[in-house]
Amino acid sequence: MTPQEMADLVQLRRARDRMDRDYAEPLDVMALARTACMSPSHFARKFLATFGETPYSYLMTRRIERAKVLLRHGASVTEACVEVGYSSLGSFSTLFSEITGETPSQYAARDHRQLEVMPPCMSKFVTRPRRDAMSH
Repeated sequence: MTPQEMADLVQLRRARDRMDRDYAEPLDVMALARTACMSPSHFARKFLATFGETPYSYLMTRRIERAKVLLRHGASVTEACVEVGYSSLGSFSTLFSEITGETPSQYAARDHRQLEVMPPCMSKFVTRPRRDAMSH
């Protein structure tokens, strides 16, 4: 890995960490590119090449992942929607359904007790949304 590639990786991780931490904030490619000290187009290309998904896709996955935790712990669909940064319940429900294959209400109604006996690292892996079919 060249020194420039190493520096780019550090900057890309900084932007990814921001998405992990500030997922509910209004983040766009411009803001994330500034975090990575890159132009928006360069940032988007490098992020995709490095992490295998677009910045938008990564951020939406983080939001749905957090919403799943909230729903498992008794939050209403509306509460989960607002908590993860959505202002439109319809948009949230549509994206949730696209990513998970079920509506937020269906997910919340399922029995999640099997996750309580798993180590947290394993339950996080098992419940992480998969975006294989979706490419934003």
